[in-house]
Amino acid sequence: MPPIQLRLALAGFLLTAIAATPARVDAQRDPRREARVGVVVVAHGGDSVWNAQVRETAAAARVGGPLEVSFLMGAGARTARFQDAVARLQAQGASEIVVVPMLVSSHSGHYDQIRWLAGDSVTLDAQMHHHLHMAGIERPAARVPMRVTAAMDASPQVARALADRATALARQQQAAPRDRALLIVGHGPNSAEDYAAWMENLRPVADSVKALTGFRDVRVELVRDDAPAPVRAEAVRRVRELIELQHLATGQEVVVVPVLVSKGSVSRDKVPNDIRGTRSVYAGEPLAPHPAMARWIEARVQEATGASTARASR
Repeated sequence: MPPIQLRLALAGFLLTAIAATPARVDAQRDPRREARVGVVVVAHGGDSVWNAQVRETAAAARVGGPLEVSFLMGAGARTARFQDAVARLQAQGASEIVVVPMLVSSHSGHYDQIRWLAGDSVTLDAQMHHHLHMAGIERPAARVPMRVTAAMDASPQVARALADRATALARQQQAAPRDRALLIVGHGPNSAEDYAAWMENLRPVADSVKALTGFRDVRVELVRDDAPAPVRAEAVRRVRELIELQHLATGQEVVVVPVLVSKGSVSRDKVPNDIRGTRSVYAGEPLAPHPAMARWIEARVQEATGASTARASR
């Protein structure tokens, strides 16, 4: 056979052999990519308006898989139970679940409730167990891997939402942020230890808000709404003193915004009553349904899965 024909025959043989060789795809598959990840966003719960704003925020999140919302307390808790949300995700083919606590802080009894529901080894006190029992909430019967993310804590998305709320309120007052002070007011925990942990996260958030907005001074304080009456009264006194000090420093009314998940009795009634009579302006717009909070859900899911599915699917 002439050399040219020999080379052509050899090339044809090699191409045929390559085509017939089975691809070794299975050995290279990443099992995490094969898993269908479901997401449960778990929030405290409130009235219909409160719950609707959480649902709106969750619906705007692009997490690359099925998503459900569950509430721990309030009117929607019995119809949006954690175990039912997990069952619905499994019915949609989820083989693992990321649980996103839509709470301001990871340092709370409600965060421990969520960890307990997801199967973590955490001890709940009698009150936390009672709250779950009253709503008919229990651990899911089905066994599926679940990972609980951190709550909002010091997330940059929280700072973004607060910055937009504050600048919008200043704009309504036709005031330049550089001439005004801003006070961020939150619900807060009961214990002193948890209070310290909340503030450790929220102070950097306040610093970020200052950098984003240019307010002359930005502070944060908590009213500790569920604490014993003397503790709450002292916390409110501190809030009012901070407003007075900020007003003295600027000569202007202080802009007050809440770092609260959604709009309910605390943002609508309690905080306005707490600051009544101070030199301040307040609108009470919470974090949800600001678009940054949907991005926060996406970020938490990405952190938990190590994937970029949320951004890719948008």
